Amino acid sequence: MSLINYSSKEINCKIVYYGPGLGGKTTNIKYVYSKVNPESRGKLMSLDTELDRTLFFDFLPVNLGKVRGFTLHFHLYTVPGQVYYNASRKLILKGTDGLIFVADSQIERFEDNIESLENLKENLAEYGVKLGDIPLTMQYNKRDLPNIVSIEELEEVLNPRRVFFSEGVAIQGIGVFEPLKEVSKKALRRLK
Repeated sequence: MSLINYSSKEINCKIVYYGPGLGGKTTNIKYVYSKVNPESRGKLMSLDTELDRTLFFDFLPVNLGKVRGFTLHFHLYTVPGQVYYNASRKLILKGTDGLIFVADSQIERFEDNIESLENLKENLAEYGVKLGDIPLTMQYNKRDLPNIVSIEELEEVLNPRRVFFSEGVAIQGIGVFEPLKEVSKKALRRLK
């Protein structure tokens, strides 16, 4: 739920990147961070294990100007990909205004995507929220690799509601901003 501070005239929206471990969530947020004007971004914080996997979250407030006299900030988070860190995943989801599900397109990771999406639904349910209640976009990442699932199959299994999706190669910045822009627009529409 967006936080509106009337005294400081600020609106804060929380966007969470969710998906399986090593699917590209951290790569997405780092790419966004690298392209945002340094004067309109906060510090990127990352806590990693010795295996270079996100342990807790990356945080990035992005100042996007004013909306009806209010300064708008987006706070971007990633969840740890490993189910082992489910308590952290659940905590980071609390109060989210939008979700970007980053699926790993590799055939050998297909079941991990399904498991992660089910885990997302379960964690949201603990807050009394259904996946359909929150703005959602999908990114099918790692489309540059040779052994990948077809878009049609990814759509059929992971995206039956047919929300916006992009094909991505996050490490090259391909398909990174499109899902972020779309989910941001959806989150702002909910404020009205």
